[in-house]
Amino acid sequence: MRNTFQTYRNTFALLLLIGSAFMFSCGNKHKLSEDQEGIIEFDTRGVDEKHPLFGFAPSAATLKFKDNKFIIEMSTMGMFNTSIIGDSKAKTLVQTIKFMNIKQACIENEKDLAIDNQNYRIKIEETEETKEIAGLTCYKIRVTKLDEDKASFDAWYTKDLGMESCNSLTPYAQVKGVLMDYRIKKMGMEMHFAAKTYSHVEINNQTFDIPNGMKIVTKEEMSNFFKDLQ
Repeated sequence: MRNTFQTYRNTFALLLLIGSAFMFSCGNKHKLSEDQEGIIEFDTRGVDEKHPLFGFAPSAATLKFKDNKFIIEMSTMGMFNTSIIGDSKAKTLVQTIKFMNIKQACIENEKDLAIDNQNYRIKIEETEETKEIAGLTCYKIRVTKLDEDKASFDAWYTKDLGMESCNSLTPYAQVKGVLMDYRIKKMGMEMHFAAKTYSHVEINNQTFDIPNGMKIVTKEEMSNFFKDLQ
């Protein structure tokens, strides 16, 4: 049981950074176009099959966005559910968990997220190559991991959804568009995200509210909760 809780704890930390990778890719200081509202479905997978948490990584993620807000929802083994609710205007990130009889949420600010970025330092180079992903024109960037012998990979983003002020609190801060195919790392495990569908649909404003019944806890309390499960 201890190993199971340890796995959940590490997986949850991984999911939190995954969610923060979307932070501020759904907001802009300029007037929004009608396209800046909808749903993007992602396929997700671990990059290193030998990693001990490879089998526990989520296989899918759903991103819903509108104006300056977003929510990304993920589940591990159908038991551990988490959502990440971001507000680019308020510069906050709310992390919620639902596990057994536990329902709680923690609100983080930009300083907390900036610390996480130091764990995935990258160099980004623009290219002239384009392709279509989920019906959107996407642009290729070459990403070099500065702390891993300069290993590199390709990533893709779109300008079709507007949002010139994108990703400002993520390792991809210089990318001026919505990331559609990319990698992110947490707890020593690297994840690959690939958008498969995009739907321009109306999103209810209440989608971005903290669910009823959630206990609001501090970041320290959230951390201590997982330490107690070890």
